[in-house]
Amino acid sequence: MTREERLLAAVIDAVDTLVDDFDLIDFLHTLCDRCTELLDVTAVGVMLADPGGRLQLIAASDEHTRLLELFALQHDEGPCVRCHADGTARLNIPLDAPATAAEYPLFTPQARAAGFAVTHALPMRLREQVVGALNLFDAREQDINAADARVAQALADVATIAILQHRTLAHANQERAQLRAALSSRIVIEQAKGILAERWNTGVDEAFAVLRRYARAHRTGLSALARRLIDGELDSDALRRA
Repeated sequence: MTREERLLAAVIDAVDTLVDDFDLIDFLHTLCDRCTELLDVTAVGVMLADPGGRLQLIAASDEHTRLLELFALQHDEGPCVRCHADGTARLNIPLDAPATAAEYPLFTPQARAAGFAVTHALPMRLREQVVGALNLFDAREQDINAADARVAQALADVATIAILQHRTLAHANQERAQLRAALSSRIVIEQAKGILAERWNTGVDEAFAVLRRYARAHRTGLSALARRLIDGELDSDALRRA
């Protein structure tokens, strides 16, 4: 494929993330591979912030141990940490420069030992929300040009949209599951109220009050208590005496 076709393929991959059954990790690994092809760099990694704000490697174009260790170093130090902190790209960082070694004293020698000469970090952000950073490594001493930098940022943006879309869908699915559980619980409780009202020849409000009182006294959930009653595991007379 031509470069333009590969870039279009990357965008099409992102469109596929709009469905709720796509594999996010597989998508991010594919994105890393596309980055190495489109940008002609040696290695690429996607790093996302965990709930504590520390960057974690999620996907990489290469699974060699030394590269993975290099990404792991960027929990606390490295261009990706700075990039994630302020949402600003760090491009064309020479790993043999004394200034780089001074700024990243742990990261720089490890990167050099792994065979890399230049690195870049691009923010994965949507407006004010920064979710991580895209990290590029090149074994050759060459800068990334302005056009490639724009492509790199576009790919980082594509990854960001995919991640945020995935989180939105996951949250929506969780909310739907919670709603289904709540509705199911409500049905069970209504059934239990009806059973008690019929057995005691009383109103459903009184039956519900007794059910709640028993649940609180015995530190159990209303729906679980109602299910026990419906299944015959709990004597309704015991409820009333409690």
